[in-house]
Amino acid sequence: MNTTHANFDPEEVRKFNELASRWWDPVGEFKPLHQMNPLRVQYIDERAPLSGKRCLDVGCGGGILTEGIAQQSALSVTGIDLADAALAVARLHLSESELSNVSYIETTADALAAEQQGQFDVVTCLEVLEHVPEPALLIEACSQLVRPGGDVFFSTINRNAKSFALAIVGAEYLLRLLPTGTHEYAKFIRPGELDGWARKAGLELQDVTGVRYSPFTETFSLTSDIDVNYLVHFSRPTHS
Repeated sequence: MNTTHANFDPEEVRKFNELASRWWDPVGEFKPLHQMNPLRVQYIDERAPLSGKRCLDVGCGGGILTEGIAQQSALSVTGIDLADAALAVARLHLSESELSNVSYIETTADALAAEQQGQFDVVTCLEVLEHVPEPALLIEACSQLVRPGGDVFFSTINRNAKSFALAIVGAEYLLRLLPTGTHEYAKFIRPGELDGWARKAGLELQDVTGVRYSPFTETFSLTSDIDVNYLVHFSRPTHS
């Protein structure tokens, strides 16, 4: 494991390691990720067609999104994370799904950027920024990893009273969609903050779209409302 900069929270890594065995349980703690995944993959594939692309999934956990990207005929998909137990589960599931275009590495984005700068066509970093001490540094690393002309996708949670009510009180305490303590309100990120960090890292905003959850149908959908969960698409310009 190579960590050139310690932009990770050991407590967060421990938390996700403890949940590792349940990553692929469609009705367990990660049920929302399973429900959301087709929508996320569709959003990415429509904006940056994945077929034949070299892709990187930063903070891949057990590999739910990683395998979803691989199934879109991506040339290769590399998943990276620091939660070794989650990566072990990802590799185990990979042996069952028999996808030949996926590989997993225990490393950080900035460490990988030092070795493979500009080597990926598409970089995804979904539901990760709100779990690291310095999200701006992670965004910068993602920008370094994507090639000029390539695409970078982030998803996170907005910071306001509505997101606190729905993403923490509602999702963790009332509906029990997520384990209690999954998120910290202070780490939520406003879209303007994310865009500012991305622009400093050399990325250009292409789209921001909200993600809405319906507890009645237990389904996710895209929306213009970015008050709570949202997806963001950036590109790295070909010019300097």
